[in-house]
Amino acid sequence: MIRFADPAAFAAALATLPQPDVEARAAALSRQSRLTKPTGALGRLEDIAVFMAGWQEHERPVADPVQAVVFAGNHGVTAQGVSAYPPEVTVQMVANFEAGGAAINALTRACAVRLSVVALDLDRPTGDITLEPAMSEAECLDALNRGAAALDADTRLLLVGEMGIGNTTPAAALCAQVLGGAAHDWAGRGTGIDDHGLTRKETAVEAALALHGAHCGSAFETLRRLGGREIAAMAGAILAARLRKVPVLLDGFIASAAIAPLVRDNARFTDHCIAAHCSAEAGHARLLDRLGLEPLLNLGLRLGEGTGAALAVPIVRAALAAHGEMATFEEAAVANPA
Repeated sequence: MIRFADPAAFAAALATLPQPDVEARAAALSRQSRLTKPTGALGRLEDIAVFMAGWQEHERPVADPVQAVVFAGNHGVTAQGVSAYPPEVTVQMVANFEAGGAAINALTRACAVRLSVVALDLDRPTGDITLEPAMSEAECLDALNRGAAALDADTRLLLVGEMGIGNTTPAAALCAQVLGGAAHDWAGRGTGIDDHGLTRKETAVEAALALHGAHCGSAFETLRRLGGREIAAMAGAILAARLRKVPVLLDGFIASAAIAPLVRDNARFTDHCIAAHCSAEAGHARLLDRLGLEPLLNLGLRLGEGTGAALAVPIVRAALAAHGEMATFEEAAVANPA
């Protein structure tokens, strides 16, 4: 099991990331050129097949088993009035997940994806980032490791989601700290706050940056000071997936913000990630652009929970079905103009 003993071990893992298999990618590209279609006719489906081949080290990769994990955490910054919902909704929604009644339950059932929920100390909200760090060093390490531990041994494609009332505020703070810009560039309406709530949110982000910005010299410290337990857990799970060469379907704004500090420390971190969708949350399109990721879908979603990533699973499956099951020109006795 992947475990980070201390911040130095986390940094070392981030600095020495495995890369996709060059020979498997070449073999997949060669196969694409021989399939009964014009070159490039299947667009991004061809790119996805080659991408998956490189990470699975196989000319004909497969998607399944697909694993979805929803991480849940509570945030002290909700005391600043940054959310339209009270913090107790996090606990209530976790119960809804466990009962099978949430959107992510319906979508993972529809997509035949294995789902688990990891609740992270919901009775202990993080520190209010406008006044103190979100987590101690030990708490941040625990969240990272619980995220890494959630990755099942047989998973071939991972998607992670989150639930945490108030968590678009730390996500906006992470983006502003890592990528620059003012609070209003990254703070959006989240669960549907009004103009006054948005102003409070921007003020909270500005206060957090003023307090912590000078101390955010590493991915670990940035997550520890400005993030949250579920945000750090997502980062830990996505890093663990990279260390095991498991591709990741990246969900919305918060999941994308969770890896922004890791990308700052290693610009190749997103190489194993596919942006599943672009959410309606303000700043997500800008964030994906800065991460160098082009989303597969744009459906106006802003729910989180991993819902956008779940919707992209059938696209990956379709890409691999076409790649693995189509006949070549030779097999089908079709003349190849090339």
